[in-house]
Amino acid sequence: MSNPEHTPEPRQTDRWLEPGKTNLQVIYILYLASFVIGISGIVGIVLAHLNRGKSEPWLESHYTWAIRTFWLGLLGALVSGLLMLVLVGMLTMVLVGLWIIVRTIVGLQKLGRNEPIDNPQSWLL
Repeated sequence: MSNPEHTPEPRQTDRWLEPGKTNLQVIYILYLASFVIGISGIVGIVLAHLNRGKSEPWLESHYTWAIRTFWLGLLGALVSGLLMLVLVGMLTMVLVGLWIIVRTIVGLQKLGRNEPIDNPQSWLL
């Protein structure tokens, strides 16, 4: 028998899906995990695009940073793939991987200190 007085509370999504600090931590970790599990980077970029523009300005700098890290990293990987035809692509692929790792760690560190990214539009650091 069901109790008509007891109505279930609406289910709330987990905090990691909502825009904010936890969501950005998940995005950065997904980027790092993509070196082992390739598809996780795609999940990260989808989350970043879905939540961009929905949080505080200092967090928005992280969303911009994360989105640019993904797309510039993908561009670098594609260029490196083409450069493998002339035997320098493996070196540039390693450099692109290191660049992604460094940007992701910088983002995680600044996020942990509640600091914005100084220049989220930057190509470097």
